[in-house]
Amino acid sequence: MKAFVFPGQGAQFVGMGKDLYENHARAKELFEKANEILGFRITDLMFYGTEEDLKQTKVTQPAIFLHSVILAEVMGNSFRPDVVAGHSLGEFSALVANKTLAFEDGLKLVSQRALAMQEACEIEPSTMAAIIGLDDEKVIAICNSIEEIVVPANFNCPGQLVISGSFKGVEMACEKLIEAGAKRAIPLNVGGAFHSPLMEPARVKLANAIQNTQFNKGICPIYQNVTALAVTDIESIKENLVKQLTSPVKWTQIMINMIADGVDDFTEVGPGTVLQGLVKKVDRKIAARSAQIEA
Repeated sequence: MKAFVFPGQGAQFVGMGKDLYENHARAKELFEKANEILGFRITDLMFYGTEEDLKQTKVTQPAIFLHSVILAEVMGNSFRPDVVAGHSLGEFSALVANKTLAFEDGLKLVSQRALAMQEACEIEPSTMAAIIGLDDEKVIAICNSIEEIVVPANFNCPGQLVISGSFKGVEMACEKLIEAGAKRAIPLNVGGAFHSPLMEPARVKLANAIQNTQFNKGICPIYQNVTALAVTDIESIKENLVKQLTSPVKWTQIMINMIADGVDDFTEVGPGTVLQGLVKKVDRKIAARSAQIEA
């Protein structure tokens, strides 16, 4: 079985998508449509901007989404998924690629999500940190023992987990986690505490936007971040998308479940190679590669 997986925030780089724009008429058409929908030339920031430009959540999320879904589009017949999944933001890319969402609707939702998350970050300054080399259960227990807001946010692969919360909560958790045996606790350069209770204002706004968006029956199941299970029911997909903002990304469990369900071939669609590396950390024998465009 073939899985196509889509990256989330952090995979961006200056120049992303420029080759697609210059070499594929369909890609150029979709990029220009995106510029029109967003009301600014995101292509200029993607192709020629600075790293600082691309770090703004309102730019980062649509940029990664566009690179991913347009790449899937120009792959043509080589994009034939049995299942799809996306890491955080990548879940929206996956839903456009598997035809659950139209391109325009997916982009509008991603843009609204990004703006709502940025606003939530401004309401209460917050942060995230990567914890390396500690058992998931130990990280969960230590987060639960701290009175400040701090929660597990991304279960990325065995031994690699991201925590999210208030600056004080994350700082306290990092100290305790190092004491408990974590190899490293690395503060992340992010705008706020994604996938934590501090994203509640954004969740409310996104829920309203999702309820007003047309969802269709996809061409294949999607393994969603909140449940780590294959989903085809439209109402469940919408509900999980809303919950995702304040819930952890269960990427480790998604990989384990996909492999248990028969997936033996992973293709990463979008910028970067992070997800391929995570697949290999779950099972080194499984094939994982970057998307290729047929000549």
